[in-house]
Amino acid sequence: MKNSSLLLSTFALILFSFISCTKEDSLTATDNGPVVASVSIDLINELDIKIGNEISFENSTAKKTGKSLTSSCAIIAMNPVTSNFPKTFDVDFGTGCTINGIIRKGKLKITFSNYVTETGSTMTIERENYYVNGNKVEGKIEYKNTTTTPSIPQWTRTVTNGIFTNTKGEVYTNTGTHTIKQTKGVETLTLDDNTYEMIDGTHIVTKQNGAKITLTVLESLVKSYSCNYVSKGKLKVESPLLNGIIDYGNGDCDNNATYTQNGIIFPFTM
Repeated sequence: MKNSSLLLSTFALILFSFISCTKEDSLTATDNGPVVASVSIDLINELDIKIGNEISFENSTAKKTGKSLTSSCAIIAMNPVTSNFPKTFDVDFGTGCTINGIIRKGKLKITFSNYVTETGSTMTIERENYYVNGNKVEGKIEYKNTTTTPSIPQWTRTVTNGIFTNTKGEVYTNTGTHTIKQTKGVETLTLDDNTYEMIDGTHIVTKQNGAKITLTVLESLVKSYSCNYVSKGKLKVESPLLNGIIDYGNGDCDNNATYTQNGIIFPFTM
């Protein structure tokens, strides 16, 4: 999470610097908190979905991940134990569990109606007293397989009742629905060569004081399973003050991105 924290602080500084140069006097209009919160929320959603995918694949006879969450500090258990679907797994991070530099505590409850590769299946992720690097995360994610062409698996990701409380005590509600398709690695028996694209969708983050930001997929966001970062794609950013574009680059696996508004480009790192 060190790199993620750098993104948040750098992006906040960039936005504050830009906003400070405007003639807006409204505190609400210049509040960039929802932008910073939205970055954290998206990162955590991706983390939780990745865990769910790994659990599903590790318990499938069709594919294996090549990596095991059971060797990490999280305790993963089927509850109740059954050979039939639906299957529910508790992922318990205890009072503090660090994986790849990210500190989590609390539990995830992940329920599968079937394997995530099966059309029509759903994976539901619920948070129970769950924290990521000190930020409390609540709400539910539904990840539904909506594949119509077997060679191009596709899912709909819907976040409901999302609540993000940062370490300062600031509270943000969030909702959103996105469509994700798999473009590489469909025929192999591993997750490591998979590539996913978020092809459309909108994410709305609202602060307690009413400040709101909307992020809409403008060009498909591309992320390889083996890469920690989105490597390509664009998001449109809209709020009472901000009206710009986040650009993740041209496909290189790096932590570089830019925010552009009114022709001014602000580089930042994730």
